[in-house]
Amino acid sequence: MAVFTEVSEQQADQLMQQLQLGELVSLRGISGGIENTNYFASTTQGEFVLTLFERLSHEQLPFYLQLMKHLAGQGIKVPMPQANAHGEILFTLCDKPAAVVERLHGESELQPNAAHCQAVGDMLARMHLAGASFELAQPNLRSLSWWNETAPIVMPHLSEAQRHLLSSELAFQNHVAASSAYSALPRGPVHADLFRNNVMFEGDRLSGFFDFYFAGVDSWLFDVAVALNDWCIDTDTGAFEATRWSAMLEAYEAVRPLQLAERQLLNPMLRAAALRFWISRLWDYHLPREASMLQAHDPSHFERVLSQRLHSPMDLNA
Repeated sequence: MAVFTEVSEQQADQLMQQLQLGELVSLRGISGGIENTNYFASTTQGEFVLTLFERLSHEQLPFYLQLMKHLAGQGIKVPMPQANAHGEILFTLCDKPAAVVERLHGESELQPNAAHCQAVGDMLARMHLAGASFELAQPNLRSLSWWNETAPIVMPHLSEAQRHLLSSELAFQNHVAASSAYSALPRGPVHADLFRNNVMFEGDRLSGFFDFYFAGVDSWLFDVAVALNDWCIDTDTGAFEATRWSAMLEAYEAVRPLQLAERQLLNPMLRAAALRFWISRLWDYHLPREASMLQAHDPSHFERVLSQRLHSPMDLNA
């Protein structure tokens, strides 16, 4: 989240009243993240998040917004998109696609313990099962094809050792994607970006997942790998912390046990998840867009995570 497009209080107030959400009281830009323009909007009726989409189109956005609506209707704790009197949830503001969702209670837990990881694993599995009945389909737009397209763009900014790591891992992931085991992975809507800053807690109680704007249809295992790589590691080294790892994976499997193909490909998917975010952070870091409050993430973090996954693969039977 950042502010690429400036929205006036008058413009925001008009949209809030169109949605029958009361009069605008305050509007505050959100600095975290780097994809969309986001504001906290307080009205006389509650707290909301206003998002203007900087890269996603009007044609792509119904998938994300309808997925959130579907999941909320299935009892998954996600922000409900707000509709006008005609049931519309996608709008145009400042010539950009826009939406308003309810603001979740709580705070992001940036130093999670085993209880937090357990709660995330449980809810992630429930989200996957609830999403299985979602009728719309759209691919994960930051999956293998995007990695193949983007890697040559960032290569000139890397050292020789980094170029070797990136090219060799990309070749490995293309090989995995062509395998029969990969084809056997169960698939459905995934969050694809379930980091610590995209989950809210009130104490140890999980109050919701948010920021679904990287979601798409992909393997559920990839979604699990993204979460494990963020929630269950030592952030300085990228190494897994056994207690948190076990808590998340056991909670997930208590709801949806991993299939044989998933158990076979867990380590390759952990590597894939690290590669995906290394490439995207290299892209954002070396080819930044101008924005107010923009904070690009350090790409070296996921380079370390990928190296850890290569040199210290996890054993599900340990």
